[in-house]
Amino acid sequence: MNMRQLRYFVSVVDAGNMTRAAEQLHVAQTALGMQIRLLEEDLGVELLVRHSRGVSPTEAGKLLRERALAILDLAAAARADVSAFGTDRTEAIRLGTTPALMPVVGPEIAVTMRERLPQVSLGMVEAMSHVLVDDLARGEVDFILCYDVPDLPQLARTPLLRDDLVLVTLPGPDKSGPVPFAEVLEETLAMPEQGDTVRAAVAREALELGLTLKVAYEVRSVSAMKNLVSRGAASSVLPYFAVLDEVRDGRLAARPIIRPAIRRTLFLACSSQRPRFRNEAGLTAAVRLSLKSLLDALGPLAQPL
Repeated sequence: MNMRQLRYFVSVVDAGNMTRAAEQLHVAQTALGMQIRLLEEDLGVELLVRHSRGVSPTEAGKLLRERALAILDLAAAARADVSAFGTDRTEAIRLGTTPALMPVVGPEIAVTMRERLPQVSLGMVEAMSHVLVDDLARGEVDFILCYDVPDLPQLARTPLLRDDLVLVTLPGPDKSGPVPFAEVLEETLAMPEQGDTVRAAVAREALELGLTLKVAYEVRSVSAMKNLVSRGAASSVLPYFAVLDEVRDGRLAARPIIRPAIRRTLFLACSSQRPRFRNEAGLTAAVRLSLKSLLDALGPLAQPL
């Protein structure tokens, strides 16, 4: 029995499915299955019940998962504590957020962290929300600030705010005031790629209402989507904060979506399978403080949680 096998076993139990666990661990399913079988042979007991829906832990498997989590936490804590000898007490934290959020709250978070937590060395990266969730699972970032983080056993989520998406168009006499969701779907739309939380929120609502989402331009870049709207080639559904400057300057119009409103929840999330950072509570408080100006700018389109 080794640490890798314990980590693999915990991931399989939490995922409830070999295929899903292999994807999260970025290993071949055959290799993952072999490690689990070797672990069962080593311990001389069946740890998983295989069924059509996936896998479930036996009573022995439940006990092993509990002990494995404790062992993995102790090993990570030992590594961190021993590595701290001979170094200063600076704690490095890697925070990932989305391309839309980075220019809006990234600088504020960086300044607030430096002022309130000078003992933290903060590194910031940006990627789409679904990419950040994968980065967090692989340990490439320590925290992510993004929307609609999935509710998974291996993730600890803190909801921060909920905000409404808007329809972004060129300004015009008929381009003001709320717009029904059904009319939004009649627009020539530039939307993010599948997997993005904006695209997912719109598609989910359309499906529930029996409506069809047609995407004319699938674009990964927020700036490219705004450029398409500015050229009159398309409209787009975006968070209001992504177009604040353009709306204030009169270059674009942002219309609240109604019947129904399309809402997302912003989370600060981290892995639940690693020891807590010393400055974790301070980071959460600093991020909340940094979002105050964003909440003020969004007005009735957002509410803190």
